[in-house]
Amino acid sequence: MAENGTDCDQRRIGMIKEQHNGNFTDPSLPCERKRRDREERQNIVLWRQPLITLQYFFLETIINLKEWTIKLWHRRSIVVSFLLLLAVLTAAYYIEGTHQQYVQYTEKKFLWCAYWVGLGILSSVGLGTGLHTFLLYLGPHIASVTLAAYECNSVNFPEPPYPDQIICPDEEGIEGSISLWTIISKVRLEACMWGAGTAIGELPPYFMARAARLSGAEPDDEEYQEFEEMLEHAEAAQDFASRAKLAVQNLVQKVGFFGILACASIPNPLFDLAGITCGHFLVPFWTFFGATLIGKAIIKMHIQKLFVIITFSKHIVEQMVSLIGAVPSIGPSLQKPFQEYLEAQRIKLHHKSDNGVPQGENWLSWMFEKLVIVMVCYFILSIINSMAQSYAKRVQQKMYSEEKTK
Repeated sequence: MAENGTDCDQRRIGMIKEQHNGNFTDPSLPCERKRRDREERQNIVLWRQPLITLQYFFLETIINLKEWTIKLWHRRSIVVSFLLLLAVLTAAYYIEGTHQQYVQYTEKKFLWCAYWVGLGILSSVGLGTGLHTFLLYLGPHIASVTLAAYECNSVNFPEPPYPDQIICPDEEGIEGSISLWTIISKVRLEACMWGAGTAIGELPPYFMARAARLSGAEPDDEEYQEFEEMLEHAEAAQDFASRAKLAVQNLVQKVGFFGILACASIPNPLFDLAGITCGHFLVPFWTFFGATLIGKAIIKMHIQKLFVIITFSKHIVEQMVSLIGAVPSIGPSLQKPFQEYLEAQRIKLHHKSDNGVPQGENWLSWMFEKLVIVMVCYFILSIINSMAQSYAKRVQQKMYSEEKTK
């Protein structure tokens, strides 16, 4: 921010010099106006200006639909080919025949993979905030499979109801036959699809920075402006956050493919900066996306899977529950709901879904459901606010262009 103030002061001095030379310049400096416009847009949120926010959201939605329709019309040959392929697949889906077993298998796998890819995209694409789908969906799924595998001594859960519901198979396995590799293999597909979705969600910062560099434009994006300021004042960086961002930028720029792979292979909140860096320095698309896909969908996902599986292994869970009970005064009262929850899960694993055994609701599961609802609602609100602010940005840019033409 100090550097921005210095730039504004330099422009103000230049303006004064132009005034002394007889050339009068608009007193509203561009950097000041840009900062003021950004502050106005940040105030357009549902809890401050609900009516304006909803109005701008719907207007931005209409504009986006119109732009997408025009783009599809310009690529109508691809759209027609896709519609023809969709018609063929629809005919194969509804026509009776021996091929139906393959169609049903393909449909099931496709929907399952698309579900996890979509959650991965939601986790990293942003739109104001990411929906932390690993903590809300993939992590609990891996934990459930881990607990069930140790309880059933098998991962051959009957399909259906798996994956919608986990039930122990009729022929239970031998005690001690479950290993880490067995559980990893069971959840590998959904974990890799989720990781691939997070890699796809990292593409918008890359394309934004690449388009800005090729066109010479200055996008009003805070992360991109912060990146450019960081490049300009790299030597003066003192705080830890700035040095960490510079380290990521230098690693990606100098090492290339393996630098991107290293940044993508570990939980890294600064990876958006890697995408901006690659786009700004015109790193080839397949170099960036290939390294990101390998790092997130293979290396990072196996690290996260191992962490969840080890954490929810049978003996570790039992030890954690016993440690909770050892807490003075409040330990036994806190331990009881955890024991009830684990016991309810064990009972659920050993009965069939059609025998009508009622299952009581535990307060832990009730709290988790409410947490998921709150997170999803907050994510939807962030999308509405982000799109409303995008429309406000359009209005400001239009007013600015009209003033320049006068």
